[in-house]
Amino acid sequence: MLDVRNLQKTYTGRNRNVEALRNLTFHIDAGELVCLVGPSGCGKTTLLKCMAGLLTPTRGEVMLDGRPVSGPPPGMAVVFQEYGRSLFAWMNVRDNVALPLRRKKLGKARERELVEHALEVVGLADAHHAHPWQLSGGMQQRVAIARAVAFEPKVLLMDEPFAAVDAQTRAELEDLIRRLWHELGVTVLFVTHDIDEAVYLGQRTIILSASPTVVQEDLTIDLPDERDQLHTRSSTRFAELRSHVYEQIQRAKHHNGDTERTGTADPSDDLALQNSEP
Repeated sequence: MLDVRNLQKTYTGRNRNVEALRNLTFHIDAGELVCLVGPSGCGKTTLLKCMAGLLTPTRGEVMLDGRPVSGPPPGMAVVFQEYGRSLFAWMNVRDNVALPLRRKKLGKARERELVEHALEVVGLADAHHAHPWQLSGGMQQRVAIARAVAFEPKVLLMDEPFAAVDAQTRAELEDLIRRLWHELGVTVLFVTHDIDEAVYLGQRTIILSASPTVVQEDLTIDLPDERDQLHTRSSTRFAELRSHVYEQIQRAKHHNGDTERTGTADPSDDLALQNSEP
């Protein structure tokens, strides 16, 4: 369903080049839920923007269902971390969810059906007429997720979507994503900086190196498919997987300056150079 092939991204700015992504290759099969985790500043968001067609890679390619991604593809939806910036404050919940559907010209009846179903599956069936500023942070992120669900994507990319909510809400949203994944059969790539979340959610966890980024490990998460916040997280196997991912990320940080990574810039330069690019 989704192939990343020899992906490289180099930013140019401040009279020098910074190699953010060096050579990334991995694939995601149809219907998989895969998490992606790595050290802070390793280029996770840069990778996701390239995959979503929002940023042009320097080299390599992203393939969706056998076709190269050269711009935002019609079969893909993205949920961002900053839900407050992705929702329009002057629109009610229903209009926010319906907004991307208008390009499809489905007709009012079908549009209404998709919006109502999406709000129902995220637990906001009674919030049609509320505005985002009237909702909690967790509820606003549910609206953003509902908007993606209503779009009926084949692939859902999620960029640290729960980083700005409290721990209790985060746990509820994690379980919501797994439930939606089961019910809708959508392919999900979930980018996170939280190690526990990367282990709890996915069937696989792709661990990235420090910048310039390569795939350090593609780890199978061999936990039972039925998961819950209490029993899964307290299991011996969860603790083992969590420790393994943590060790890999620490190893990536310590190897950032070795001889194989000559010319690596400080990861904080990634954001500065992103901002300098038109």
